[in-house]
Amino acid sequence: MSLWVVLVAVSLTAGQLAGLRTLSEVDSGVGQSGDAARWVHEAGLDDPAVENVLITAPEGGALPSDAADAAADAAGRLTGLPQVRSVGDPVSSPDGTAMIVAATLTERAASAEDLQPLLDATAATQTAHPGLRVEQVGGTSLDVAMNALVDEDLSAAAAFSLPVTLVILLVAFGALLAGGVPVLLALSAVAAATGLSAVASRVVPDSGSTSAMILLIGMAVGVDYSLFYVKRAREERAAGRSHLDAVEIAAETSGHSVIVSGVAVIVSMLGLLVAQDAVFTSLAAGAVLVVAVAVIGSLTVLPAVLVLLGARIDRPRVPLVWRLSARSGGEPRVWARVLRPALSRPGATLVVTSLVLVALAVPALDMKLGSSTLAALPRSVPEVLAYERLAAAFPGEQTTHTVVVKAPAADADAVTRSLDQLGTRLADEPSLVSAGTTVRASDDGTVHVLTVAVPVAEGSAQAEAGVEALRDDLVPATLGTVTGARWAVGGDAAESLDADRHLSAHMPWVVAFVVLATMLLMLAMFRSVWLAVVTAVANLLSAGAAFGVLVLVFQHSWAEGLLDFRSTGAIVPWIPLFTFAVLFGLSMDYHVFVVSRVREAVAAGQPARDAVRTGILRSAGTVTSAAVVMVSVFAIFAALHLVEMKEIGVGLAVAVLVDVLVVRALFLPAALALLGDRAWWPSRPAAVAA
Repeated sequence: MSLWVVLVAVSLTAGQLAGLRTLSEVDSGVGQSGDAARWVHEAGLDDPAVENVLITAPEGGALPSDAADAAADAAGRLTGLPQVRSVGDPVSSPDGTAMIVAATLTERAASAEDLQPLLDATAATQTAHPGLRVEQVGGTSLDVAMNALVDEDLSAAAAFSLPVTLVILLVAFGALLAGGVPVLLALSAVAAATGLSAVASRVVPDSGSTSAMILLIGMAVGVDYSLFYVKRAREERAAGRSHLDAVEIAAETSGHSVIVSGVAVIVSMLGLLVAQDAVFTSLAAGAVLVVAVAVIGSLTVLPAVLVLLGARIDRPRVPLVWRLSARSGGEPRVWARVLRPALSRPGATLVVTSLVLVALAVPALDMKLGSSTLAALPRSVPEVLAYERLAAAFPGEQTTHTVVVKAPAADADAVTRSLDQLGTRLADEPSLVSAGTTVRASDDGTVHVLTVAVPVAEGSAQAEAGVEALRDDLVPATLGTVTGARWAVGGDAAESLDADRHLSAHMPWVVAFVVLATMLLMLAMFRSVWLAVVTAVANLLSAGAAFGVLVLVFQHSWAEGLLDFRSTGAIVPWIPLFTFAVLFGLSMDYHVFVVSRVREAVAAGQPARDAVRTGILRSAGTVTSAAVVMVSVFAIFAALHLVEMKEIGVGLAVAVLVDVLVVRALFLPAALALLGDRAWWPSRPAAVAA
């Protein structure tokens, strides 16, 4: 146990010393837009960050007469700040309802600390002109605000999940120590993995969502693995075993299930690597680390704690709850009734449950993927509202396309002429360009960048059509005569389009990898072909049902008030892929535990259907407790601000509910009962507990 404390402390210290390396846009780019961003960065042509001071009337409408004085005041306060490279002249909106002062930042002004002097200057301007609304708007300030919101949300999720999980475990065990040990193990695993992930970020940059992944997965598996151990040890003690023997049996049975379950989660998360996406690689790294740490803790420190505490694990007892949780000898009557149709009429039960799950999955056929845009961000963030006011007042420059050309320096003049011709042609395309074009070149003349201001939002169909027009027609027709030139169309709209297409193209491969790996793992553990097939089908049905609910909730507006979000009519592209991998991994937790108990009963000589009944009823309490913990943690994520977190929470919570209430209670026992002894083909469980 002391070594475990040392491991956690060393992991945290190593993480602090290593520091966190975050994923840059250049690292995460894919397709043409990724090439464009990389070429621009290597040539030193990255656009400097720009922050705007936006001045409007508090109630909207035309600007008051003192707006120009406020703009001059803001410009004076910004000028001379070390974070500001230059300050532009005030610019009025076409309709006269707003005025902006643009401040171009230095390269190092990218953090919350760097941005604070600008925010202070803006606040001082607001104080000096109370009759106006003065606010700061820019990509950097919006990123800082959203990062702060994510950190606040994760802190809130951790704060809420701990007491909720502890209450659930107190109800499950009826004793404070028995309920507290799983929580402490999960927390320590999350802490250690968080430190190790910072070290790993030197090789695999952190996506910004990795900490959320570690908390989400760590609390789920850390608590589940402890549940398996403690419940089994208690069961063996109730059967008359000594405390030491009970812990040894728990290690041999539940410990084996923990190993297989942990490997299943790790393999499923490694499936994200097939997506060949830097964000998914980061998420996979975080998940693998926290699961590996949780497994190590469950196999080492948890048995040691159980032996050390002895009978004191059931102290202090919670009145009434203890008597309910400590009852032994009787079977769970609710689960016995739920299980009855699957055992008495397995064929009919299998067909009905399959049809129900398929019906839930049908809406997923209409799933639309779309990157999260400004419209999806929570309006509770002041910077989001300010950005919306900026876009409304200056609609001509909502995003940009960039045409990046890489060619030998000897062809620089030809490239410049071609880009000038392209800019002239784009001037006749008002649907593609609104405020003209600019051309920049690297110092060595090998990289040229044409920037095109676009009058529509980056996630709109018009913006994507503009990207397609540039790539398929306009750019090839203009630059095709420049020998040796390579070109790529980038920009915000192109990045969203490329990311969506990249994930859509790789999703079938990820699904195939995860399904096949899960089947092979079940085949290796239970030496049963049919069981591997049933596992894959069951998990696919659960995932389909979860995707169907995601579409019903987030592609429509009926749940906006309930979950406090704004529907964009699409699902964030990385959510289905992420949810699928996590679901396959987590569902294996209790799937392996349940099937292991069924196999124990078969090995003990029970007939097939009796063994199914015995195995599921004996594992029912543990599975129910584990599922309640998971659903509770995921539901907390559904209450966070960002729509991505809400989709993760709803998707996983629904998947777990469906998996436990339908798949494990009806589909799986019906399939095993229908197969009978063939369920274990070509092997036969040996007369030894698994």
